[in-house]
Amino acid sequence: MLPAPKSLRLHIGLFGRRNAGKSSLLNAMTRQEVSIVSEVAGTTTDPVEKPMELLPLGPVLFVDTAGIDDAGLLGEKRVEKTRQVFDRTDVGVLVVDAGRWDEFELGILQELGGRGIPAVVAFNKSDLAGPPTALLDQLRAAQTPWVETVAAEGRGLPQLREALLHAAPADFLRSPPLVADLVPPGEMAVLVVPIDLEAPKGRLIVPQVQTIRDLLDGDAFCLVVKERELREALGRLNRPPALVVTDSQAFLKVAADTPPEVKLTSFSILLARQKGDLRPLVEGALAIDGLRPGDRVLVAEACSHHPIGDDIGRVKIPRWLKQYVGGDLQITTVQGHDFPADLADYRLVIHCGACMLNRREMLGRLARCRQAGVPIGNYGMTIAYTLGIFDRALAAFPDALETYRRLR
Repeated sequence: MLPAPKSLRLHIGLFGRRNAGKSSLLNAMTRQEVSIVSEVAGTTTDPVEKPMELLPLGPVLFVDTAGIDDAGLLGEKRVEKTRQVFDRTDVGVLVVDAGRWDEFELGILQELGGRGIPAVVAFNKSDLAGPPTALLDQLRAAQTPWVETVAAEGRGLPQLREALLHAAPADFLRSPPLVADLVPPGEMAVLVVPIDLEAPKGRLIVPQVQTIRDLLDGDAFCLVVKERELREALGRLNRPPALVVTDSQAFLKVAADTPPEVKLTSFSILLARQKGDLRPLVEGALAIDGLRPGDRVLVAEACSHHPIGDDIGRVKIPRWLKQYVGGDLQITTVQGHDFPADLADYRLVIHCGACMLNRREMLGRLARCRQAGVPIGNYGMTIAYTLGIFDRALAAFPDALETYRRLR
């Protein structure tokens, strides 16, 4: 049995000063020695992640961060890693030495609030000093929940769990569907899954597994085939499927083999809709027409797989773009949680489906591109657009299709 992917877990970030007790609190919450605990300030260097089931919330991911008050050249690098965690945090826990509060702690709360991230304050080491009454009054007035904890003794943990439950964003508890809303109960979706060098041995990749599960949850039927078997498989059905979903790299062949009256899209586009918003990504696809030889393009990939010789993000998409533009482009590739703070030099960002990112981080990247005035597209949309089948790839999404027709 495989665990829930990190992208589907509620991300709970632990923030605060060095030695405030963040690591001790994480160890107490998980009942494991996840983070190294020491009296030496700055023991935690890189963010430490721990997935677990936190009932009744379900799957969560705790992220223990280095203290944001770290100093020195190495400390600056640690702080930068910590600030990246804000981008993917769904709920922030500000861990505070119970008797210590000033502009530093207030700044963390303001950073979380400015990003729309709900926060819980944990006054740790409360056996040594309690939080001032005036401060608690301020938190109540700001409707910021707080608890008193003693991580070393496990005190206050039930109250912290309850506070996290109440702080969890409603859209996490009611996560948007991946594909089930496109295929009514009792209808069928055909999934086209190429088995090539990038297919992991003995299993399917995350988007394919999630799509199958979402269809089953929606009481729909699911037929899985390879691209060269699609035409025969469709011929054996006694009525057309409600939807065909393909790996984006097989778009052209699958489009040729799928009857025009059957809606067609890709796993990448489905993930992009669930994790973000298709409309700005439509604008990003249209921005391809404005590219000129020599322009800089950023290709962002959420996972950290080892690229193969004909990698989709490093080889195929750059090749299709260069053919479409009619000249070389300056392509930069980033992976995982790395995403440039300064996007001004790029003419276009092209992002994968983001199956390994949570929705908050992907929405944050969309917002960052919008603020920088840089269009952002998607793998599947880019491929469909450069191959001339863009309107067909959007047929299942009326709002996105209307955006395309209006802008075109």
